[in-house]
Amino acid sequence: MHKVALESKGEVALVRLANGVTNAIGLELLQDFAAVLADVKSRFKGLVLAGGDKFFSIGLNLPELLEFDRKGMAEFWILFDDTVLDLYTLPLPTACAITGHAPAAGAILALACDFRFAAAENKRIGLNEIRIGVPVPYLADRMLRQVVGNRVANELEYAGKLIESEEAKSVGLIDAIVPAEEVEPRAVAQISELAAMPAAAFVLTKQHRTREIPSQFQAIRQELNRSFMDCWFAPATQALLKEASAKF
Repeated sequence: MHKVALESKGEVALVRLANGVTNAIGLELLQDFAAVLADVKSRFKGLVLAGGDKFFSIGLNLPELLEFDRKGMAEFWILFDDTVLDLYTLPLPTACAITGHAPAAGAILALACDFRFAAAENKRIGLNEIRIGVPVPYLADRMLRQVVGNRVANELEYAGKLIESEEAKSVGLIDAIVPAEEVEPRAVAQISELAAMPAAAFVLTKQHRTREIPSQFQAIRQELNRSFMDCWFAPATQALLKEASAKF
């Protein structure tokens, strides 16, 4: 795997995004990540997802995706949703170790984990999609509301707000803040403890939380994807996306 690295921490898999400084999510990274998730499911009892120190992940790889036509972007988006669902419903305990900024799709991957641990530095996390003309994806919206509640989710999503670790902890988006060098060990320790629980009981308990959102999503998926593509390829949105892509 070129864009995602897998390291064994006993019975816990440490999965690291490895696509340069920004860890931008393009097609190759997504394909690698999907393959790693399948491997983790078959060989490990828990997963910790990590990224870089400057960016956990900057989000979608806009320069790459802006080259896609509607068919290519639709296929990418299906894979993205499927991968997020696989992570969210993974029948293992999961945690995200966040030592860098996690906007947009970076935050979505973090939300798909059971727990989130962040560095005690001024790193930002949030769903800022609306600022570049695209809607917050349905899965991201549902997961965020599940974690922080409707009032906070409205505030963050409608304003496209990115918040620092301390505020994220105060609203429940982050479970704990620790020194940067301790983020990954803390996440691994948490997941190792949960991985020692009776597996079947843990999986069924986790499914109480993760069962509803995928079924709701699948019922309206085609409509959601069509609306998302309409918005993505609107001329005004394309202009905003191109402006944002210049920062990569």
